[in-house]
Amino acid sequence: MTRTLRDRTRTAPAVLLAVLGLLLGAAACSTGEAAPGAPAASASVAADPDRIEALPDTPAPRLPVTVPSADGRQVTVTSADRIIPLDGSLAELVFSLGLGDRAVARDVSTTFEQAAKLPVITQAHEVSAEGVLSLHPTVVLADRSTGPAEAVDQIRAAGVPLIVLDDAKRLDDVGPRIDRVAAALGVPEAGARLKERTRRQIADVQAQLPAAGATRPKVAFLYLRGSASVFLLGGPDSGAPSLIEAAGGEDAGTAAHLTGDFTPLTSEALVKAAPDAILVMTKGLESVGGVDGLLRLPGVAQTPAGLDRRIIAVDDGRLLSYGPRTPEVLRDIATQLHRDAE
Repeated sequence: MTRTLRDRTRTAPAVLLAVLGLLLGAAACSTGEAAPGAPAASASVAADPDRIEALPDTPAPRLPVTVPSADGRQVTVTSADRIIPLDGSLAELVFSLGLGDRAVARDVSTTFEQAAKLPVITQAHEVSAEGVLSLHPTVVLADRSTGPAEAVDQIRAAGVPLIVLDDAKRLDDVGPRIDRVAAALGVPEAGARLKERTRRQIADVQAQLPAAGATRPKVAFLYLRGSASVFLLGGPDSGAPSLIEAAGGEDAGTAAHLTGDFTPLTSEALVKAAPDAILVMTKGLESVGGVDGLLRLPGVAQTPAGLDRRIIAVDDGRLLSYGPRTPEVLRDIATQLHRDAE
């Protein structure tokens, strides 16, 4: 089974573990401005990427409910009064559903403004079972990369309902993920409204894309952590291809016949991929010294993207979240990718 970036860093050698400390949120969003023919900010897409746009009406959970957990269990939830989402994308869903006032803690990848004052109950991305239990949650939301396993077992052993969700890696995963979180919290109708709003916002962004030409620009997703000397080229399972394709591009790693999620960045691999643009996380770009530093990495300067300095930067906390803020991510990628479209 493909591992997420977060899971890869848990099980990789020590040099990769240093990556975790750099995943503490993102302060900037896109670096480009819309040009004629490129998508402008849709009125139906939240204008501020550091805030969550909650549904207008606060739903009242109807509980108890029994829902399936992705690890094969059936979990009964009797109260959603004190929610702990152990992942930033799950926190986005809780707040977007209008239940943010019930969240009592966050993990380090939850960086949006409304959650800023919540206590952090992870060290790097490792869950502290003691920290979770000290806040007396009535329901905990996790995904398959949540760990360590001992912490998950300890939380469950204390009698706390803990629901594991499958990781979301494609646009098609957004709707089902909203449905599952809403069902677990007893607000399925709110989930249906949020799913429809998100679907409509994604469609609005895609409707503003320039007309597709004979070929789509190739985009390489690079995962960068300069302080740990971690430089990876995304493949078909990196989580980025679905976004790149939806924004009117072609994933360069997939086109170069890479396999799996990531491969070490080499000059040969990147030149073979020949991207027209390079997609990075904002903090990753900062960690290598900005665009100038990126161009000094193996092979980057020799690609069409490097020659044109065509770099697309998106918040670490938003890029692969696949949730209610995905329309903003698509808008950012499309605006920067098609900035010269006429």
